[in-house]
Amino acid sequence: MTPDVIIIGAGASGLMCAMEAGKRGRKVLVLDHANKAGKKILMSGGGRCNFTNLSVGAENYLSHNPHFCKSALSRFTQWDFIALVQKHRIPYHERAHGQLFCDDSAKDILNMLLAECDAAGVTIRLNTRLDAVARRPEGGFQLKTSIGNLDCQSLVIASGGLSIPTMGASPFGYRIAEQFGIQVWPTRAGLVPFTLHPPDKEKLAPLSGIAVDSVVENPRQAFRENLLFTHRGLSGPAILQISSYWQPGEAVEIDLLPGTDLAGELQRAREERPNAALKTVLSGHLPKRLIAALLDDALAEKPLQHLSRQDLLDVAAALQQWRVKPNGTEGYRTAEVTLGGVDCAAVSSKTMESRDVPGLYFVGEVLDITGWLGGYNFQWAWSSGWCAGQYA
Repeated sequence: MTPDVIIIGAGASGLMCAMEAGKRGRKVLVLDHANKAGKKILMSGGGRCNFTNLSVGAENYLSHNPHFCKSALSRFTQWDFIALVQKHRIPYHERAHGQLFCDDSAKDILNMLLAECDAAGVTIRLNTRLDAVARRPEGGFQLKTSIGNLDCQSLVIASGGLSIPTMGASPFGYRIAEQFGIQVWPTRAGLVPFTLHPPDKEKLAPLSGIAVDSVVENPRQAFRENLLFTHRGLSGPAILQISSYWQPGEAVEIDLLPGTDLAGELQRAREERPNAALKTVLSGHLPKRLIAALLDDALAEKPLQHLSRQDLLDVAAALQQWRVKPNGTEGYRTAEVTLGGVDCAAVSSKTMESRDVPGLYFVGEVLDITGWLGGYNFQWAWSSGWCAGQYA
């Protein structure tokens, strides 16, 4: 078979593109260097795959070109993907913030995509290395691969980002873009835990395993979710979300008691229980180990009647305006996504085709589009893959 379309990457966006192009009667070949299709799908959402979200909009994505994602997201929506899931009778449920997960296993989503590809006549070749790509004088592309030279009219790059290198992540897609003169924005880890400077790490390490509802913010964004203390630093959904908006050297401000007027509650407690120790009153709100780590022992032991109004305001500030300056992040090793990537200005938002290289398409995470935690990155994979599949 001489394929019309070759897709590099058998992940979410690549498989979506393949099945759509196949439905149009195109001869489609998907190549992947991994030994299994959809590895990131299988491990996502704790093996349950958070496959989309009930509420999806451009505001849930980061990009140097913030309007780029609107066209694709409006043409293949979360409701379109949910309809596909329902067609395949995959049981799913909603969790907090509109996140949708499989009831059983992420395998259900992967099997659905593979079944659709199979029905559309798509060929998938795994364990295949791609060594070089060149444009043919008559149009289209020639690929040098470990299974021989291959020609195609359309080439779709669905190779993903740099996150989780143990799953086979590589800069391949960025190199192809640069080879054809397309700008690539600098990349960094997103949706990733923070590491701490040694003094903070030492102070907070005993809290490993504690999770608290919190608001974590910087000057550009705020998220209310759980914060998790780990032996390496700070994690949990609130931290992963803010990490995509964090710049090195910046502090984040954390409110460990969101929606609580702590200063007011401490004032009332001082009137009603003047002999109660500060830490006793606070332990009704926060874990004792957390209070011990953030407040001075002598202060925490004091009866409320010995604390001034200013003391109580200072305690409230320490717990509700706690400033932490991360040392860095855990990097691509544990990051869920890659920020930056192929410049969207070089790509059609309607077709995902390069503006200057006819027949070359980019979909999914390789593009400079990064979603929030909560199913948004999968929805971008479905939407961008679907769009390219209508044209490739």
